[in-house]
Amino acid sequence: MKSPATPAPKSAPAAQAAYSESSIRVLRGLEPVKQRPGMYTRTDNPLHIIQEVLDNAADEALAGHGKKIKVTLHADGSVSVEDDGRGIPFGLHPEENTPVIELVFTRLHAGGKFDKGSGGAYSFSGGLHGVGVSVTNALSKRLEATSYREGKVARLVFAQGDVIEPLQTRAAAEGDRKSGTTVRAWPQATYFESAQLPMAELTHLLRSKAVLMPGVSVSLYNERSKESQTWLYKGGLRDYVMQSLTGDLLIPLFDGEVFADAQHESFAEGEGAAWCVGFTEDGAPVRESYVNLIPTSAGGTHESGLRDGLFTAVKSFIDLHSLLPKGVKLMPEDVFARASYVLSAKVLDPQFQGQIKERLNSRDAVRLVSSCVRPVLELWLNEHVEYGKKLAELAIKAAQIRQRAGQKVEKRKSSGVAVLPGKLTDCESRDLAYNEVFLVEGDSAGGSAKMGRDKENQAILPLRGKVLNTWEVDRDRLFANTEIHDISVAIGVDPHGPNDTPDLSGLRYGKVCILSDADVDGSHIQVLLLTLFFRHFPKLIEAGHVYVARPPLFRVDAPARGKKPASKAYALDEGELTALLDKLRKEGVREGAWSISRFKGLGEMNAEQLWDTTLNPDTRRLLPVALGAIDFGDTEALMTKLMGKGEAGARRELMELHGSTIEIDV
Repeated sequence: MKSPATPAPKSAPAAQAAYSESSIRVLRGLEPVKQRPGMYTRTDNPLHIIQEVLDNAADEALAGHGKKIKVTLHADGSVSVEDDGRGIPFGLHPEENTPVIELVFTRLHAGGKFDKGSGGAYSFSGGLHGVGVSVTNALSKRLEATSYREGKVARLVFAQGDVIEPLQTRAAAEGDRKSGTTVRAWPQATYFESAQLPMAELTHLLRSKAVLMPGVSVSLYNERSKESQTWLYKGGLRDYVMQSLTGDLLIPLFDGEVFADAQHESFAEGEGAAWCVGFTEDGAPVRESYVNLIPTSAGGTHESGLRDGLFTAVKSFIDLHSLLPKGVKLMPEDVFARASYVLSAKVLDPQFQGQIKERLNSRDAVRLVSSCVRPVLELWLNEHVEYGKKLAELAIKAAQIRQRAGQKVEKRKSSGVAVLPGKLTDCESRDLAYNEVFLVEGDSAGGSAKMGRDKENQAILPLRGKVLNTWEVDRDRLFANTEIHDISVAIGVDPHGPNDTPDLSGLRYGKVCILSDADVDGSHIQVLLLTLFFRHFPKLIEAGHVYVARPPLFRVDAPARGKKPASKAYALDEGELTALLDKLRKEGVREGAWSISRFKGLGEMNAEQLWDTTLNPDTRRLLPVALGAIDFGDTEALMTKLMGKGEAGARRELMELHGSTIEIDV
């Protein structure tokens, strides 16, 4: 305690005076989920935390251990999910000395899906994020878990993620199930914008589970309305697509499934895909994809594989029969634009973007799905030549319409286009929706990008050094900077403000992509360019034309193992590198037999590497830049703190307040 004779200076803030070792708080158990629920689940409603329980029941059925899943909406607002799987084990964990069923619901990194080797509990499941039903428990005011297993019934009750009724076991009675799990959860309304489950989404989710698991019964019962629905599909994907299509089919449905066997050279046993594709000339396309029964509403690399397989097969058929008119260049979108599909991929170790698993990021999934679909469709088209020609006509017609549209825009603008910057390497296409320009850091990286790009639709504009911080630069002084002048002329849009209505008809590229190194300097250049677009080209961001490319930081070269040849893979950051090395260990690669390279910059990559990792639409990471639901005035004040020249004190205060919430690579 301080002596009265030596009081703290009045100018020192109270918060600084109180800052000490005891001020550092360590979040334990499920506290991180409760503190930042949005990092682990969707917070608009509780559907996703119920889906986590449903996914576990579906994984049991996927593993061949269940035939029924029942969801009940109780009158008190709780939701229960029942299955007839194996039941969660409730004996003591050999290392943790805690009942396994308790670990599953209280530990973020505990579950039966981490062991992917032979003899693992789940060969295929919905991902390895290490959260799952523990998030359901953390965000529920009460959760009851009951497991039926080995002639016994075990019950455990939680409140706010903590055990309030310890594990109790009893012998199974005559009316009990032989095996299975029942989880009943009362979502805590304070964590969600709305406590109501979206019934349309829930119904669609349950129906799709039944479609993807032919022979498995999925039911929904509402205690309040007394309504009950049951889905049981024997025809699987074909029945689902036929019921969902709104337009008339141009050719019969194309469906099939291919899964790798134990002798496959490139993929693990059981990996593969099932699909059903229909082509229509009108009506809204139906497009749904799943990975290990998990719905991927934002698509991902498995959908890219389907697109690649369809395009390659159709293009091969067109070339074989010499159907392509002179001057017409076929693109993947020409084939894919009128395709409706349901795709169900099985991937041994799926890597998703974010905790809610809306998008698959596994790079191998492109090759996996494409290699399944392409040969089957090629064979089918050549066995049904008339159908093949109809599909070819549809794709060629789409290509001709696209090319004519591009030519019209070019002709209308040709007299008024400014002289393009000399260092811009432009693309051949004039199709706005298809064209991309990459603003590349440095001339050396620009050289690799020029050689590695698809010259049909990808343009490269190298930037020298760090772009000017334009936050406080007047608009009429912007063009004094050569780099900014070249960016504006290349994209075909003049600088403007948030309340202006700029002429976007001269826009030359549908995607304006910032491509910088994966290090701190590259991040700085990203910030400066994003500042330029936010301050002086906000309508480009608002219209969804600005993107950030994410090149990898690491390359891993793995030796040959068994029948698998030597391979190379790329990791975006330390987290992906760890997951990649774990996968190699599971495949039997000896510790340290691989080599890891860290890229110092894009200039170190050759053209092939840059294409594979950053430019190829099927395998790259391209993040859209969006303003979101923000108030421009509030955001402008925040940006002034971050980018203003006289705001060093305000920036320091921001870093002290929020510096602990981010991870940086220094």
